[in-house]
Amino acid sequence: MPQGTAPKRSRARGLLPLAVLVWIALEIWLLTLVGGATNGFVVFLIIVAGIVLGSAVVKTAGRRAFQNLRSTLQQAQRGGVTPERSADSSRNGFLMLGGLLIMIPGLITDAAGLLLLIPPVRAVVGRVADRSVERRMRAAVPGDLRDTFQQAQRARMAQDGTVVQGEVVRDDDAPGSGRRDGRDDEGPRPPLTP
Repeated sequence: MPQGTAPKRSRARGLLPLAVLVWIALEIWLLTLVGGATNGFVVFLIIVAGIVLGSAVVKTAGRRAFQNLRSTLQQAQRGGVTPERSADSSRNGFLMLGGLLIMIPGLITDAAGLLLLIPPVRAVVGRVADRSVERRMRAAVPGDLRDTFQQAQRARMAQDGTVVQGEVVRDDDAPGSGRRDGRDDEGPRPPLTP
């Protein structure tokens, strides 16, 4: 990457703040419409019911995920073979997401959260998410996690300033070059590696 040019941001990242503002304005507008058609107490009850229902869903999904983890670990300890994951157990994350969306005050998030509570919808969303992750993984640069962190650090360093790799060489003949504890080094040390 040439120095002085910032990395390109994706279009989705650029439009995300605008989308969040539109979503918040739409949620407030819908709640005021409901409040105008009924009264403020009904809107308050909708919000409280959403928080209670969402927390119950999150609690249930968390409990189910913990039970699946515990049974998987017990079966792995007994037989050394991990059991096959069912489609229902692998979609606990979307069940939790549905509960969290219900907990957020607003009618659009409540509708999206309620849709995620329906198992066929959860399965479709899960398949779409799996395909998206697989596509991104195929497009990713091969390497391990350490390579990714090193690439990110190099990119950050390139923006902040120039980094010169090298090693420090001490002149052992100079006065005061010994160690602080009074002992001298007994030979060259190997260079530091990342």
